[in-house]
Amino acid sequence: MNTIKIALIGVGYIADYHARGLQTIPNVEIVCVVSKRIESAKKFAAKYDIKEAYTDIQKVIDNGEIDGVIISTPNQFHAPYAISFLESGKDVFLEKPMGMNPEEGRQIDAAAKANNRLVMVGHMWRFDIDTNYIKDAIDAGKLGRIFKTKGYGIHENWGPEGWFTKKELAGGGALADMGVHAIDTVRYLIGDPKPVKVYARISTEFGDYDVDDTGIIIITWDNEVESIIESGWWHPHMDGPEASTGLFGTKGYASLFPTLLKLTTGVESSEEIVPDLPKREDHCAQIIYTKQMEHFVDCIKSRTPPIPGILEGQIVLDIVNAAYKSSETGEAVNL
Repeated sequence: MNTIKIALIGVGYIADYHARGLQTIPNVEIVCVVSKRIESAKKFAAKYDIKEAYTDIQKVIDNGEIDGVIISTPNQFHAPYAISFLESGKDVFLEKPMGMNPEEGRQIDAAAKANNRLVMVGHMWRFDIDTNYIKDAIDAGKLGRIFKTKGYGIHENWGPEGWFTKKELAGGGALADMGVHAIDTVRYLIGDPKPVKVYARISTEFGDYDVDDTGIIIITWDNEVESIIESGWWHPHMDGPEASTGLFGTKGYASLFPTLLKLTTGVESSEEIVPDLPKREDHCAQIIYTKQMEHFVDCIKSRTPPIPGILEGQIVLDIVNAAYKSSETGEAVNL
Protein backbone atom coordinates (compact mmCIF):
# COMPACT_ATOMS: atom_id res chain seq x y z
CA MET A 1 0.00 0.00 0.00
CA ASN A 2 1.31 3.45 -0.90
CA THR A 3 2.31 5.70 1.97
CA ILE A 4 0.06 8.73 2.48
CA LYS A 5 2.29 11.77 2.87
CA ILE A 6 1.08 14.61 5.08
CA ALA A 7 2.33 18.15 5.76
CA LEU A 8 1.50 20.04 8.96
CA ILE A 9 0.97 23.79 8.78
CA GLY A 10 1.20 25.40 12.22
CA VAL A 11 2.75 24.09 15.44
CA GLY A 12 0.37 25.44 18.07
CA TYR A 13 -1.42 23.49 20.79
CA ILE A 14 -3.76 21.59 18.47
CA ALA A 15 -0.99 20.49 16.09
CA ASP A 16 0.37 18.11 18.75
CA TYR A 17 -2.96 16.26 18.81
CA HIS A 18 -2.92 15.91 15.03
CA ALA A 19 0.70 14.74 14.95
CA ARG A 20 0.14 12.13 17.68
CA GLY A 21 -2.95 10.86 15.88
CA LEU A 22 -1.27 10.63 12.49
CA GLN A 23 1.67 8.71 13.90
CA THR A 24 -0.60 5.87 15.02
CA ILE A 25 -1.97 5.28 11.50
CA PRO A 26 -0.21 2.67 9.33
CA ASN A 27 1.28 3.82 6.03
CA VAL A 28 1.16 7.52 6.93
CA GLU A 29 4.22 9.76 6.99
CA ILE A 30 4.40 13.35 8.21
CA VAL A 31 6.98 14.62 5.72
CA CYS A 32 7.30 18.24 6.85
CA VAL A 33 6.09 20.92 9.20
CA VAL A 34 5.73 24.67 8.59
CA SER A 35 5.74 27.46 11.16
CA LYS A 36 6.22 31.22 11.09
CA ARG A 37 9.41 30.80 13.14
CA ILE A 38 12.01 28.27 12.01
CA GLU A 39 13.01 27.57 15.61
CA SER A 40 9.44 26.48 16.40
CA ALA A 41 9.23 24.38 13.25
CA LYS A 42 12.53 22.60 14.00
CA LYS A 43 11.57 21.97 17.62
CA PHE A 44 8.25 20.44 16.57
CA ALA A 45 9.95 18.38 13.85
CA ALA A 46 12.47 16.99 16.33
CA LYS A 47 9.69 16.11 18.79
CA TYR A 48 7.89 13.95 16.23
CA ASP A 49 10.85 12.82 14.11
CA ILE A 50 9.70 14.81 11.07
CA LYS A 51 12.40 15.16 8.42
CA GLU A 52 11.78 18.69 7.14
CA ALA A 53 10.92 22.00 8.85
CA TYR A 54 10.08 25.15 6.87
CA THR A 55 8.80 28.70 7.28
CA ASP A 56 7.46 28.95 3.70
CA ILE A 57 4.32 27.10 2.59
CA GLN A 58 5.53 27.36 -1.01
CA LYS A 59 7.79 24.37 -0.39
CA VAL A 60 4.71 22.34 0.46
CA ILE A 61 2.78 23.70 -2.53
CA ASP A 62 5.65 22.74 -4.86
CA ASN A 63 6.02 19.22 -3.45
CA GLY A 64 3.96 16.98 -5.72
CA GLU A 65 4.43 13.94 -3.47
CA ILE A 66 2.39 15.40 -0.61
CA ASP A 67 -1.13 13.96 -0.49
CA GLY A 68 -2.71 15.96 2.32
CA VAL A 69 -2.18 19.04 4.43
CA ILE A 70 -3.31 19.77 7.99
CA ILE A 71 -3.86 23.50 8.54
CA SER A 72 -3.72 24.56 12.20
CA THR A 73 -2.99 28.27 11.84
CA PRO A 74 -4.79 31.44 12.96
CA ASN A 75 -8.16 31.62 11.21
CA GLN A 76 -7.03 34.45 8.93
CA PHE A 77 -4.84 32.01 6.98
CA HIS A 78 -7.31 29.12 6.67
CA ALA A 79 -8.86 30.13 3.34
CA PRO A 80 -5.78 31.45 1.48
CA TYR A 81 -3.63 28.52 2.52
CA ALA A 82 -6.36 25.97 1.79
CA ILE A 83 -6.99 27.39 -1.67
CA SER A 84 -3.27 27.35 -2.51
CA PHE A 85 -2.94 23.72 -1.45
CA LEU A 86 -6.11 22.65 -3.24
CA GLU A 87 -4.92 24.30 -6.44
CA SER A 88 -1.64 22.36 -6.16
CA GLY A 89 -3.53 19.06 -6.02
CA LYS A 90 -3.56 18.36 -2.27
CA ASP A 91 -6.41 17.35 0.00
CA VAL A 92 -6.88 19.65 2.98
CA PHE A 93 -7.84 19.31 6.62
CA LEU A 94 -8.81 22.66 8.17
CA GLU A 95 -9.11 23.38 11.85
CA LYS A 96 -12.40 24.98 12.83
CA PRO A 97 -13.80 27.40 11.89
CA MET A 98 -13.31 26.73 8.19
CA GLY A 99 -12.76 30.41 7.43
CA MET A 100 -13.20 33.94 8.69
CA ASN A 101 -16.65 34.35 7.11
CA PRO A 102 -19.13 32.60 4.80
CA GLU A 103 -17.58 34.06 1.63
CA GLU A 104 -14.24 32.42 2.44
CA GLY A 105 -16.04 29.13 2.89
CA ARG A 106 -17.56 29.46 -0.58
CA GLN A 107 -14.13 30.25 -2.02
CA ILE A 108 -12.70 27.09 -0.47
CA ASP A 109 -15.62 25.09 -1.86
CA ALA A 110 -15.04 26.47 -5.36
CA ALA A 111 -11.33 25.63 -5.23
CA ALA A 112 -12.00 22.09 -4.01
CA LYS A 113 -14.52 21.44 -6.80
CA ALA A 114 -12.34 23.02 -9.50
CA ASN A 115 -9.40 20.82 -8.55
CA ASN A 116 -11.32 17.67 -7.57
CA ARG A 117 -9.85 17.74 -4.07
CA LEU A 118 -11.23 16.92 -0.61
CA VAL A 119 -11.68 19.23 2.39
CA MET A 120 -12.33 18.12 5.95
CA VAL A 121 -13.11 20.51 8.81
CA GLY A 122 -12.06 19.92 12.43
CA HIS A 123 -15.42 19.63 14.18
CA MET A 124 -14.00 16.76 16.19
CA TRP A 125 -16.85 16.04 18.61
CA ARG A 126 -18.49 13.96 15.88
CA PHE A 127 -15.83 11.34 16.60
CA ASP A 128 -16.40 11.17 20.35
CA ILE A 129 -17.81 8.00 21.93
CA ASP A 130 -20.12 9.85 24.36
CA THR A 131 -21.46 12.03 21.56
CA ASN A 132 -22.23 9.00 19.43
CA TYR A 133 -23.90 7.19 22.33
CA ILE A 134 -26.36 10.09 22.62
CA LYS A 135 -26.79 10.30 18.85
CA ASP A 136 -27.59 6.58 18.64
CA ALA A 137 -30.22 6.97 21.37
CA ILE A 138 -31.84 9.86 19.52
CA ASP A 139 -31.74 8.03 16.19
CA ALA A 140 -33.37 5.00 17.84
CA GLY A 141 -36.29 7.19 18.92
CA LYS A 142 -35.69 6.81 22.67
CA LEU A 143 -36.31 10.52 23.30
CA GLY A 144 -39.22 10.87 20.92
CA ARG A 145 -39.25 14.10 18.93
CA ILE A 146 -36.53 16.53 19.97
CA PHE A 147 -37.97 20.04 20.35
CA LYS A 148 -35.35 21.98 22.35
CA THR A 149 -31.62 21.83 23.10
CA LYS A 150 -29.11 23.75 25.21
CA GLY A 151 -25.40 23.67 24.38
CA TYR A 152 -22.26 25.21 25.81
CA GLY A 153 -18.92 26.43 24.57
CA ILE A 154 -17.49 28.26 27.55
CA HIS A 155 -14.14 28.63 29.31
CA GLU A 156 -14.59 29.03 33.07
CA ASN A 157 -12.18 31.47 34.73
CA TRP A 158 -9.92 31.29 31.70
CA GLY A 159 -9.57 32.68 28.20
CA PRO A 160 -7.02 32.50 25.39
CA GLU A 161 -4.44 35.11 24.48
CA GLY A 162 -2.57 36.01 21.31
CA TRP A 163 -4.24 35.75 17.93
CA PHE A 164 -7.49 34.36 19.40
CA THR A 165 -8.25 37.81 20.83
CA LYS A 166 -7.54 39.78 17.65
CA LYS A 167 -10.44 40.15 15.23
CA GLU A 168 -8.09 40.61 12.28
CA LEU A 169 -6.59 37.15 12.85
CA ALA A 170 -9.52 35.24 14.36
CA GLY A 171 -12.61 36.80 12.76
CA GLY A 172 -14.47 36.58 16.06
CA GLY A 173 -14.01 35.77 19.71
CA ALA A 174 -15.52 33.15 21.99
CA LEU A 175 -18.33 32.40 19.52
CA ALA A 176 -15.86 31.62 16.71
CA ASP A 177 -13.56 29.77 19.12
CA MET A 178 -15.85 27.86 21.49
CA GLY A 179 -19.41 28.39 20.29
CA VAL A 180 -18.70 26.58 17.04
CA HIS A 181 -18.11 23.36 18.99
CA ALA A 182 -21.53 23.60 20.60
CA ILE A 183 -23.21 24.49 17.30
CA ASP A 184 -21.79 21.63 15.26
CA THR A 185 -22.21 19.10 18.08
CA VAL A 186 -25.92 19.73 18.49
CA ARG A 187 -26.45 19.85 14.75
CA TYR A 188 -24.81 16.43 14.44
CA LEU A 189 -26.86 15.01 17.31
CA ILE A 190 -30.21 16.08 15.84
CA GLY A 191 -29.52 14.81 12.33
CA ASP A 192 -27.71 17.69 10.61
CA PRO A 193 -30.72 19.92 9.89
CA LYS A 194 -30.34 23.25 8.14
CA PRO A 195 -30.66 26.50 10.10
CA VAL A 196 -33.52 28.79 9.10
CA LYS A 197 -33.25 31.60 11.65
CA VAL A 198 -30.69 32.91 14.16
CA TYR A 199 -31.12 35.39 17.00
CA ALA A 200 -28.18 36.41 19.21
CA ARG A 201 -26.99 38.73 21.94
CA ILE A 202 -23.19 38.97 21.92
CA SER A 203 -20.90 41.19 23.97
CA THR A 204 -17.46 41.72 25.50
CA GLU A 205 -17.48 41.66 29.28
CA PHE A 206 -14.06 40.56 30.50
CA GLY A 207 -11.20 41.72 28.28
CA ASP A 208 -9.65 44.69 26.54
CA TYR A 209 -9.85 43.22 23.04
CA ASP A 210 -11.90 43.73 19.88
CA VAL A 211 -13.66 40.36 19.96
CA ASP A 212 -16.56 38.88 21.95
CA ASP A 213 -16.26 36.84 25.14
CA THR A 214 -19.98 36.37 25.85
CA GLY A 215 -22.81 35.12 23.69
CA ILE A 216 -26.32 33.67 23.75
CA ILE A 217 -27.53 32.35 20.41
CA ILE A 218 -30.91 30.86 19.49
CA ILE A 219 -31.04 28.77 16.32
CA THR A 220 -34.24 27.60 14.66
CA TRP A 221 -33.62 24.50 12.53
CA ASP A 222 -35.68 23.28 9.60
CA ASN A 223 -36.79 20.23 11.63
CA GLU A 224 -38.50 22.64 14.09
CA VAL A 225 -35.92 22.19 16.87
CA GLU A 226 -34.89 25.30 18.80
CA SER A 227 -31.28 25.35 20.03
CA ILE A 228 -29.84 27.66 22.66
CA ILE A 229 -26.06 28.03 22.45
CA GLU A 230 -23.95 29.81 25.06
CA SER A 231 -20.38 30.86 24.28
CA GLY A 232 -17.82 32.55 26.45
CA TRP A 233 -14.37 33.08 27.91
CA TRP A 234 -13.56 33.93 31.53
CA HIS A 235 -17.05 33.15 32.78
CA PRO A 236 -17.33 32.56 36.55
CA HIS A 237 -19.39 29.41 35.92
CA MET A 238 -20.25 27.02 33.11
CA ASP A 239 -23.12 24.56 33.08
CA GLY A 240 -21.04 21.96 31.28
CA PRO A 241 -17.68 21.50 29.55
CA GLU A 242 -16.95 22.11 25.86
CA ALA A 243 -19.72 20.71 23.63
CA SER A 244 -21.90 19.80 26.64
CA THR A 245 -25.47 19.56 25.36
CA GLY A 246 -28.91 18.94 26.82
CA LEU A 247 -31.60 17.61 24.50
CA PHE A 248 -35.31 17.71 25.38
CA GLY A 249 -37.63 15.23 23.68
CA THR A 250 -41.27 14.24 23.94
CA LYS A 251 -40.26 10.94 25.56
CA GLY A 252 -37.23 11.95 27.57
CA TYR A 253 -34.08 13.98 28.06
CA ALA A 254 -30.45 13.35 27.13
CA SER A 255 -27.34 14.97 28.52
CA LEU A 256 -23.95 14.99 26.84
CA PHE A 257 -21.20 15.68 29.43
CA PRO A 258 -22.25 14.41 31.90
CA THR A 259 -23.60 11.68 29.63
CA LEU A 260 -26.93 10.14 30.57
CA LEU A 261 -30.50 9.50 29.46
CA LYS A 262 -33.61 10.33 31.45
CA LEU A 263 -36.54 8.49 29.87
CA THR A 264 -40.15 9.20 30.79
CA THR A 265 -41.89 6.11 32.20
CA GLY A 266 -45.18 7.62 33.39
CA VAL A 267 -46.76 10.58 35.13
CA GLU A 268 -44.11 12.17 37.37
CA SER A 269 -41.77 9.23 36.83
CA SER A 270 -38.68 8.58 34.75
CA GLU A 271 -35.79 6.15 34.40
CA GLU A 272 -32.24 7.49 34.46
CA ILE A 273 -29.67 5.56 32.44
CA VAL A 274 -25.95 6.27 32.92
CA PRO A 275 -24.02 4.35 30.25
CA ASP A 276 -20.86 2.40 31.05
CA LEU A 277 -18.55 4.31 28.73
CA PRO A 278 -14.74 4.49 28.84
CA LYS A 279 -13.39 6.80 31.53
CA ARG A 280 -12.19 10.15 30.18
CA GLU A 281 -8.68 11.04 31.32
CA ASP A 282 -9.03 14.38 29.54
CA HIS A 283 -12.23 15.99 28.30
CA CYS A 284 -10.70 16.67 24.87
CA ALA A 285 -9.17 13.22 24.70
CA GLN A 286 -6.49 12.29 22.17
CA ILE A 287 -8.65 9.46 20.78
CA ILE A 288 -11.11 12.00 19.30
CA TYR A 289 -8.35 13.63 17.26
CA THR A 290 -6.86 10.27 16.30
CA LYS A 291 -10.22 9.09 14.93
CA GLN A 292 -10.52 12.40 13.11
CA MET A 293 -7.14 11.88 11.43
CA GLU A 294 -8.04 8.27 10.59
CA HIS A 295 -11.16 9.50 8.80
CA PHE A 296 -9.18 12.09 6.84
CA VAL A 297 -6.62 9.51 5.74
CA ASP A 298 -9.34 7.00 4.81
CA CYS A 299 -11.03 9.65 2.68
CA ILE A 300 -7.76 10.46 0.91
CA LYS A 301 -7.36 6.78 0.06
CA SER A 302 -10.97 6.14 -0.99
CA ARG A 303 -11.61 9.57 -2.57
CA THR A 304 -14.75 9.83 -0.44
CA PRO A 305 -15.86 13.31 0.70
CA PRO A 306 -15.17 13.69 4.44
CA ILE A 307 -17.86 14.38 7.00
CA PRO A 308 -17.52 16.91 8.55
CA GLY A 309 -16.51 18.57 5.33
CA ILE A 310 -17.24 21.74 3.41
CA LEU A 311 -21.03 21.59 3.93
CA GLU A 312 -20.74 21.18 7.69
CA GLY A 313 -18.08 23.88 7.92
CA GLN A 314 -20.09 26.28 5.77
CA ILE A 315 -23.25 25.91 7.83
CA VAL A 316 -21.34 26.75 11.01
CA LEU A 317 -19.84 29.83 9.31
CA ASP A 318 -23.31 30.90 8.16
CA ILE A 319 -24.72 30.57 11.69
CA VAL A 320 -21.83 32.47 13.31
CA ASN A 321 -22.08 35.25 10.74
CA ALA A 322 -25.85 35.48 11.23
CA ALA A 323 -25.36 35.60 15.01
CA TYR A 324 -23.00 38.57 14.77
CA LYS A 325 -25.42 40.35 12.43
CA SER A 326 -28.36 39.65 14.73
CA SER A 327 -26.50 40.99 17.74
CA GLU A 328 -25.67 44.19 15.86
CA THR A 329 -29.23 44.83 14.67
CA GLY A 330 -31.19 43.36 17.57
CA GLU A 331 -33.26 41.38 15.07
CA ALA A 332 -33.38 37.71 14.08
CA VAL A 333 -31.60 36.84 10.84
CA ASN A 334 -33.22 34.47 8.35
CA LEU A 335 -30.96 32.03 6.52
